[in-house]
Amino acid sequence: MTARLADIAAQAGVSEATVSRVLNGKPGVSAATRQSVLAALDLLGYERPVRLRRRSAGLVGLITPELENPIFPAFAQIIGQALTRQGYTPVLATQTPGGSTEDELVEMLVERGVAGIIFVSGLHADSTADMERYDRLHGQGVPFVLINGFSDKIKAPFVSPDDRGAMRLAVTHLASLGHERIGLAVGPKRFVPVQRKIEGFLRSMDLVLGIPAREAEDRIQHSLFTLEGGQAAASGLIEAGCTAVVCASDMMALGAIRAARQHGLSVPGDVSVVGFDDSPLIAFTDPPLTTIRQPVTAMGQAAVRALLEEVGGTPAPHSEFVFLPELVVRGSTASGPQAGAAVPVQQSAWRRTRDAQNPTGG
Repeated sequence: MTARLADIAAQAGVSEATVSRVLNGKPGVSAATRQSVLAALDLLGYERPVRLRRRSAGLVGLITPELENPIFPAFAQIIGQALTRQGYTPVLATQTPGGSTEDELVEMLVERGVAGIIFVSGLHADSTADMERYDRLHGQGVPFVLINGFSDKIKAPFVSPDDRGAMRLAVTHLASLGHERIGLAVGPKRFVPVQRKIEGFLRSMDLVLGIPAREAEDRIQHSLFTLEGGQAAASGLIEAGCTAVVCASDMMALGAIRAARQHGLSVPGDVSVVGFDDSPLIAFTDPPLTTIRQPVTAMGQAAVRALLEEVGGTPAPHSEFVFLPELVVRGSTASGPQAGAAVPVQQSAWRRTRDAQNPTGG
């Protein structure tokens, strides 16, 4: 036991006597210190003593569209931790292609008596979806909060990043580096965050570079929120002569980097790329990705607070809580080409790649 106490104390940064008091349920330890000792137990792989296992205050469902995009596990971790600290047990329910739909997952969670549900990038973000499903959930007496995507047809708290502001940060950064031919790679237009990013991009191109919306619209490519989708969208923008590409997700940005290399171009030497999210590990890509950091921690904690207020009978305002993003500059953006040189450089590099792939022409 002595060795274990020493290990736990070192991990938690407290004395062995403090660890002993926590493990034996003795008073005189602050909540923060107690939490540090319990976290050390978990990290070192020790089981918590039975006396320290708290009875769950209830189940809370968390519905995400997928887990392949690292931003969704990031949300799940923050929300799960915040719920656990409040005594609730998070239940993660994820949609999969050909698997359960959002409605089926909701039905499953309601049948299990969840205290509430948090939706991340669900059907509420799809402007073409039927929003009456959320009215029905209200009718069943289940509180819920929605992250990423706003609809005035749903009476519930919303938590969102400032998508328009994010585009202003990206365009301003690229313009400061000398880029004028900036393109935008986004997902399907029916999604509210996409619509807002487009609005922010067009307005920023006008305000920052003096490029009117009708001209900037030609520099927008829609695809899927995947690496392959980003590659396809960026290919079209690069072939149109763009020297910089702003992407709606980090996964799309990785695809844009791949597209540039397939066209015989370097990042950031020939093409600058900006992502969105600041997903875990994205700082360690090649090159490290410049991106717009979505404030996941603040958003996740706000969603939990709003939900628990609803659960406690003091509803949070049925409006949208908007969180400011942050530009994180890394190695995927650099100075743009000299004025007038962008298109020839892009075209000649593209032609070299094309000719190498088709030595006989055609």
